[in-house]
Amino acid sequence: MGAPLLARDSEPTIFEFSVPGRHAASFRTTNLPSWTAEELVPEGFLQSDPVALPEVSERDLVAHFTRLTHRQYSVDLGAYPLGSCTMKYNPKAADAGASLPGFTQVHPAAPVNCAQGWLELLVELEETLCAITGMHAATLQPAAGAAGELTGLLLMHAYHDANGESDRRRRVIIPDSAHGTNPASVTLSGYEVVTVGTNARGGVDLDALRGLLDDDVAGMMLTNPSTLGLFEEDIVEIAEAVHNVGGLLYYDGANLNAILGIVRPGDMGFDIVHLNVHKTFATPHGGGGPGAGPVAVSARLAPFLPGPRPTRDGAGYELTTPERSIGRVHSWHGNAVVLLRAWMYLRLNGGDGLKRASEIAVLNANWFNERVRGAYDIAFDRPVMHECVVSAKSLHDEVGLSALDVAKRLMELGFHPPTVYFPLIVEEALMVEPTETESPQTLSALADAFLQVARESREAGNADEAKAAPRTTPVRRVDDVRAARKLVVTFDQRRPD
Repeated sequence: MGAPLLARDSEPTIFEFSVPGRHAASFRTTNLPSWTAEELVPEGFLQSDPVALPEVSERDLVAHFTRLTHRQYSVDLGAYPLGSCTMKYNPKAADAGASLPGFTQVHPAAPVNCAQGWLELLVELEETLCAITGMHAATLQPAAGAAGELTGLLLMHAYHDANGESDRRRRVIIPDSAHGTNPASVTLSGYEVVTVGTNARGGVDLDALRGLLDDDVAGMMLTNPSTLGLFEEDIVEIAEAVHNVGGLLYYDGANLNAILGIVRPGDMGFDIVHLNVHKTFATPHGGGGPGAGPVAVSARLAPFLPGPRPTRDGAGYELTTPERSIGRVHSWHGNAVVLLRAWMYLRLNGGDGLKRASEIAVLNANWFNERVRGAYDIAFDRPVMHECVVSAKSLHDEVGLSALDVAKRLMELGFHPPTVYFPLIVEEALMVEPTETESPQTLSALADAFLQVARESREAGNADEAKAAPRTTPVRRVDDVRAARKLVVTFDQRRPD
């Protein structure tokens, strides 16, 4: 274990480095009195046996985690084409701005008069997001996209309750291509999920939607462009139909990167919009965070926004709570440093830069879609927006090559795989989102890798090469079925297996 470990070697667990008596830190005496745990903690809360923690030196500890770090993949290393995730390169200027002491050293509980700079920034960010989305006002409190979804649905509930209709309006409609968080958020907010199907062009089936709409519908959640990477051609008719029965139209902002400066959700007829600023505007994301999911609303929903909100007060700024606020959805002002990165990104790009970013993102996705046409099936044969969904169904039928096999083989060829098996309505789906930050050279290399996987399987008449992948990564192919059926979410050194 003392020799350098390469990617092909198996890295020991931190427990395997443990030797009794070793430690990675020591503290000089403070000359302060000390107490035993028994003197500080009631007996009923004391553990009878010592916690099984590793005992390692600082040298081994640093080396272990540094080696693990070198085995990770990130947006700074190369293309990260996960569909519907917008894993684009994040400019370091945004990180630099988020590290300025004038921001980082302000305590969230600082008095308003001592945090005017922060409040000014948050107000400017809200106004910018409202200008981008065509909304009237926004809350910056939600900590991520899913938190934004729940906040939006709580606002929907508050609006109907104020109109005396909350008991009757119990259903929320979502497309069958929706993100998985949509039905989860609907259920968590106390509504009933109703699913509407997809038409032959990949849009919402308008006739089916009209058949589902009634005065018991609270609203509809919709992503536009959809998770199929397609713009909803009937969005005006969809908005009109939902509004005609008294429902609200909710915009899932996961795919906002496709339409910045081109079209606004508010102009399409949406009443509530959540934004994933951590992916659209410059914060590296993944692994559970960090995130921020501001929610913007039309004027009739503004009185229900979470509070307190930073607002303008003459020449300065203050915190105010809307008249019929649903209350806090996050402590303090949300994930403020993530919001600061978004503010920096927006200032760096400006309106023309944001529009250009969306145009390039759409161009890249369409180029890639055409490049792999023929080798892979095209899910819906019309121009895509920021991402495309291709399918390995024909490959699977011909030689047994699945979407998962393609993804694993791509790892061997040096690329992070795309999203697989989503949307669920496309068999053997491979969802690719190139984003605007990847060069033509990178996109060409990624497309060539896709084509190589398909070609070598067809030429061999089987998928053996791909099914053996990955063989060049620190962790080989895992048993997905076993992992799902025998879920172990924590490591316990005391477990024999």
